[in-house]
Amino acid sequence: MKTFTIEPNQDYRDQSLRQGAELSSEELHQDAAKHYDDCYNDYLAAWCNRDNLALHYGYWDDDKPYAHHQALLNKNQVLYEKAGIQVGDYVLDAGCGIGGSSIWMAREHGNEVTGITISAKQAAYARKHAERQGVADKVKFEVADFCQTPFDDESFDVVWALESSCHALNKGEFLREAYRVLRKGGRLVVCDGFMLQRHFNEKQWRAVVTCLNGWAVPNLCARDEFEGLLNDCGFQELCVYDITPQTLPSADHMYKIAKRLYPVQKISQWLGLRSKAQTANYYVGLAQHQLFAEKLTEYCIFTARK
Repeated sequence: MKTFTIEPNQDYRDQSLRQGAELSSEELHQDAAKHYDDCYNDYLAAWCNRDNLALHYGYWDDDKPYAHHQALLNKNQVLYEKAGIQVGDYVLDAGCGIGGSSIWMAREHGNEVTGITISAKQAAYARKHAERQGVADKVKFEVADFCQTPFDDESFDVVWALESSCHALNKGEFLREAYRVLRKGGRLVVCDGFMLQRHFNEKQWRAVVTCLNGWAVPNLCARDEFEGLLNDCGFQELCVYDITPQTLPSADHMYKIAKRLYPVQKISQWLGLRSKAQTANYYVGLAQHQLFAEKLTEYCIFTARK
């Protein structure tokens, strides 16, 4: 039986997306930006809303059952507490999307936040959402690569990366940049999916690649690999929180949405009303469930201090 292996710092998305060639850093950025630009309305219609603006999984606490949209907001509070963020901390939201977490921190806790994204459209959407929610004086959004930011050394108290570090081809480059821009004693919080194995059969590999394709992610780290990168960068007080059980209800919810929308997707695709990025994003809703169900991935929060 043929097996497939994930190695660090490689782009494992379908070769057809790259026309048989390696993508440059700029092309990787353009690919990710196109995904989010094309799928903006899909996310708002089928996943988040204009209050949470969340392009991530929710957090479901067994003791406190949440509705889907509240679970999305709850994820922000969980990261905020795990990282020990204080009201006066200046936060870099590295991979801010359409501003959900940045706006939430400013609105709920009064933090000043700078959000960065590689999509000019996302930055523009985020600014409008910040104005609408009355926190434009506390948050700003810029177009920048979180592996090579324009900020001075030791500019931030916190670097926050919620389902964004996965977009880095080399996760170590992101972590080194986070270390550089953090002040001494500053905290890093990363929340993302991580591989539980490196070798896959053909059926498993199809699900892995479908997820990488659909979310414009070149690869995923394993937990031990990511811990090693944090140590290599000089981070201390590393903590890892496995929140897979609290994430599974969101994975189930996404799967149910995808199943429900299957007829709409097929008809729209046949009529040419769905872009390649939108279609790829749709199929992640089905494939990501397989990755969790077969225990191919886990979902973790990492915190560390400079």
